[in-house]
Amino acid sequence: MAVAEDIALVKKQEQDLVLAEFDEAVAFKLGSAIRDRALAEGLSLAVDIRTWDRQMFFAATGGTSADNAEWVRRKVNTVRRFQRASYRMVLERGEAPFSPQAGADPADFVIAGGGFPIRVKGAGIVGCLTISGLPGRDDHGVAVAALCDHLGLDRAAFALPRE
Repeated sequence: MAVAEDIALVKKQEQDLVLAEFDEAVAFKLGSAIRDRALAEGLSLAVDIRTWDRQMFFAATGGTSADNAEWVRRKVNTVRRFQRASYRMVLERGEAPFSPQAGADPADFVIAGGGFPIRVKGAGIVGCLTISGLPGRDDHGVAVAALCDHLGLDRAAFALPRE
């Protein structure tokens, strides 16, 4: 039952964490807040914020590597293709790679938490906020917390329970 509840909460996050606008200034504000949190809490992570046609923010903290940027790329592809949080894919499908019938080559797509769709009121999903470096559920949580803070919403109301 816990998985079904988690899926319902992620769907609520996707539906409710909607930006009024999204541009370079918003991307910088969100990304900088995530980087500041990572530094303050000693988190090793990479953060990437983009529209579908271009990267608008990228930062990595100590302890990350080029692998994190590669995970980001694959998570972004997954969010774009399936129009949902990559952690929701984990909850719905498990962490097994896509089957060949899915047409989602594991070299370019991954089922792992951390990619969250950027939804703008009146425009729909326009891009992705992606975290890489922590366990997938925690990557997802960092993205959700940042969006809650940006929107002035209570983090606790949108946070997945600890496993």
